[in-house]
Amino acid sequence: MGIGLSSYIEICGIGPSFLMPPGVGGWETCTIRVEPTGMVTVLTGVSPHGQGNETTFAQIVADDLGIPIDTIEVVHGDTDVVSYGIGTFGSRSLAVGGAAMKMSVEKIKDKAKQLAAYMLDVRPDDVTYADGEIYVTAAPERKVTFGDVAFAATDFSWQGPGSAPADIEPGLEATSRFEPSNATFPFGTHVCVVEVDPETGEIDIQRYLAVDDCGNVINPLIVDGQVHGGIAQGLAQAVYEEVVYDENGQ
Repeated sequence: MGIGLSSYIEICGIGPSFLMPPGVGGWETCTIRVEPTGMVTVLTGVSPHGQGNETTFAQIVADDLGIPIDTIEVVHGDTDVVSYGIGTFGSRSLAVGGAAMKMSVEKIKDKAKQLAAYMLDVRPDDVTYADGEIYVTAAPERKVTFGDVAFAATDFSWQGPGSAPADIEPGLEATSRFEPSNATFPFGTHVCVVEVDPETGEIDIQRYLAVDDCGNVINPLIVDGQVHGGIAQGLAQAVYEEVVYDENGQ
């Protein structure tokens, strides 16, 4: 019987330009566009490779805006519509691309508050955004929904001729670029208990324990799946796979 233990720390969230090759910026971009119907399109420069970013990105937008997740479409990898982005590598999708998205969400919320304040005939400082509604802080019963604001943002006729706010552009859309000041450094420890048959060399894994600190977890199910997948891949490389060469080195 043997016990194997490995503690690690890894540099991830690759984004600072000083960590990138010359001529390649480390930032990431995200555009969020709200349609008059209240549907939301998220355009991201990172492109998932199966790690579930469409889900986690939609979760972040849905939670912050207080709207149903099924009203959000995440678009990536389509260079006809998506702004320039650096891509997916070095565990940077959520740390860098997600941060750019968060910045755009905050811009959307700020403009929604301005429009809502205009609709409610109060100052922007007098309204609060919460759970998909914008209400007068001192009178919560006076409120409009995110959907109301989305429609009003593209059609100012609801207030009558000549009543459009002169200092607010039509539309509800925001673009942001984020470059972190440094990388992230997740860490953890994995322990594997095995029995080895001394005659055949057969390995029987008795127990495997993993502790991984990856920071703020957006979707626990996806994170657990990534940990399980990494363990399966590591075990396969260690004890089940081989690279076979012929006499010519092929």
